[in-house]
Amino acid sequence: MTALRKLRLVFHLLRGMAIVALRFSHVTPARRAEMTRRWSLKMLRICGMRVVVHNDGARLDASALVVGNHVSWLDIYAINAWRPTPFVSKAEVRQWPVVGWLAEKLDTVFLQREKRTEAMRIMHEMAERLRNGGLMCVFPEGTTTDGQELLPFHANLFQAAVSAGCAVQPICLMYEDAQRRQSVAPAYTGELSLGKSLDMVLRGGPLVAHLYVCEPIAPGGDRRTTSAAAREAIAAALATLQANVGKPTAESLAELARHAYPATELGAGAAGDGAADAPVPGREG
Repeated sequence: MTALRKLRLVFHLLRGMAIVALRFSHVTPARRAEMTRRWSLKMLRICGMRVVVHNDGARLDASALVVGNHVSWLDIYAINAWRPTPFVSKAEVRQWPVVGWLAEKLDTVFLQREKRTEAMRIMHEMAERLRNGGLMCVFPEGTTTDGQELLPFHANLFQAAVSAGCAVQPICLMYEDAQRRQSVAPAYTGELSLGKSLDMVLRGGPLVAHLYVCEPIAPGGDRRTTSAAAREAIAAALATLQANVGKPTAESLAELARHAYPATELGAGAAGDGAADAPVPGREG
């Protein structure tokens, strides 16, 4: 069954390439967004996942910097299934087969981490898109986690919104398993490979991706104030979502640790200890 679903994923990715190559240039931006949303929903369904959106009345549809906690490579598809939004991603993603090509065609902004001038360039490009009424999404923790807690936020990632004078839209993602516990199966942390992560997702299903839309943060504050307000809102949303589910099982946490941190005896704390110090978006975002 897992092999069949992987094959379906391959065909779905190829279908996505065909849609982008043959149809995107002939339809309106609104239609492209709807096609992206439907394609992302199908991607999640193949992975055994559905999306539940909370407080969608707080959603902004233009000129907003979307910021959220970062758990998985699936976060991007969950967000696009809610409301298609361009992301900031590490430059290496552009070289990934199929996925990189799709990301580029969906207006992803690629960041070359090794270049010291990149941060300023990215901020200028993001601010320009926001001024023109667009949306952008970043993951200000700077890395992925297992989703149980938030890491500190990088305030510099909020400079684009400050420069553009636009609102910030905090969102929170949490995954739930069939036993109504918070699931760490989608977590893409440490040294976990994408292939192994996919295996854990397919074995851990069916899953629910909860997406909580927080109240927008109005423009006017500096980047540190805005970052702190966004983190507070996302932390509160995460607590609300976690209050309705059980904690991850010890077995699921042990399996994640075994694959994500294979070089440590205790299976925790190695690869990700210094990750929050890197002023860049998460490993997949």
